[in-house]
Amino acid sequence: MKFMAISLALGAIVLSAAADEPGSALQPVRTIFERHDQSGVPGKEIVIGSAMLPAGTAIGFHTHPGDEAGYVLKGVLILHTRGQPDKVLKAGDSFFNPRGAVHSLAAAPGAEGGTAVSTWIVDKGQPLATMVP
Repeated sequence: MKFMAISLALGAIVLSAAADEPGSALQPVRTIFERHDQSGVPGKEIVIGSAMLPAGTAIGFHTHPGDEAGYVLKGVLILHTRGQPDKVLKAGDSFFNPRGAVHSLAAAPGAEGGTAVSTWIVDKGQPLATMVP
């Protein structure tokens, strides 16, 4: 927990520094905290990380090579999943994206942005996310 708090604080510093650069635009920042082989399941790994979305930003549509379970730490985010209604997620809400679900995460319009923490159980050696048009 201490490590996560330090990582989130460092992420906020990176965002603040980017905002001070002339002509820079804030963008979502994905931070990977840890990766571990899944015990007893060859070829699978567990990845823990976060996504910090400043106001007005979004992570484009993408998929994962496995399941994602997430939790919103702060702010208001919108989960867009193709073929499903959008879900408004507030601090304290959780979400789940099954393997291959085409989804996007965005800061809610008019909100200050938000931060989510996720755990992915994915195929080892594959990119964590693959962008989808």
